[in-house]
Amino acid sequence: MKVLVIGAGNMGLTYAEGMAKSPLLSKHKLRIYDTDPKKIETLRKNDVFKVFDNLEDCLPESDVVFIAVKPFHSDDLFTQMKPMLNTQQVFVSLMAGVTIQSIQERLHTKKVIRSMPNLPAQVGKGVTSYTESKEVSTIELIMVRNLLDTTGTSIHVSTENFIDASTGISGSGPAYVFYFMQSMLEAALQMGFSDYDSKVLVSNTFEGAIELFNQNDISPEKWIDRVASKGGTTQAAIDSMEDNNVKQLIQDAAYAAFNRAIEMGKEK
Repeated sequence: MKVLVIGAGNMGLTYAEGMAKSPLLSKHKLRIYDTDPKKIETLRKNDVFKVFDNLEDCLPESDVVFIAVKPFHSDDLFTQMKPMLNTQQVFVSLMAGVTIQSIQERLHTKKVIRSMPNLPAQVGKGVTSYTESKEVSTIELIMVRNLLDTTGTSIHVSTENFIDASTGISGSGPAYVFYFMQSMLEAALQMGFSDYDSKVLVSNTFEGAIELFNQNDISPEKWIDRVASKGGTTQAAIDSMEDNNVKQLIQDAAYAAFNRAIEMGKEK
């Protein structure tokens, strides 16, 4: 199996590194294509990749092609790609908001898998939702899922609506967590803690809470009840969040990302 990643940005390189280190590609080095001379120079120092700056040298013979470019770059890219394709190739899109139908029409191809990755893939903790066109076989789908799982875990969804929805939850979700962390860091600094102590307090609190959640079959709501005593400090914080409608604001933010993903699909 020959796998090509088009685009060596954050997501493209993350998936390229994850797949290249896995035993799935033991017979072939992962192929990666980019147009940035500096990136190409850096990539060529890494012995696990076959690096290309010309699509004609890598695209026609690739079996699975990951498309990891910004959506606004896709028009020019697809124009270049179209004459080099064959009907057996499987295309995996990491582009937010770009529909399967759009990719099929613009590439004149049928086998397309649309996915939504997220940033923790960089540390092997990513979650990727994915769905496929009807022309993708079960074997091809399993093969791609195994590749996606090299950066964490993957979730198969039945329709593209869930891809847009997962954009609002997992795709954009790390930014919500960082936003919350930044707010807590700033509060800790205002209380007089050092930069180092603030980071330890906040990062370990998040890590510990997530570990508790993952190791037990208890909802976040019930964990809050366990921590918050009536009239206590935690309850004062929760009451403040409830008074300021924080829960609804977070849900609104997730839907804003979801709706924007749908809009981006219509723009194409």
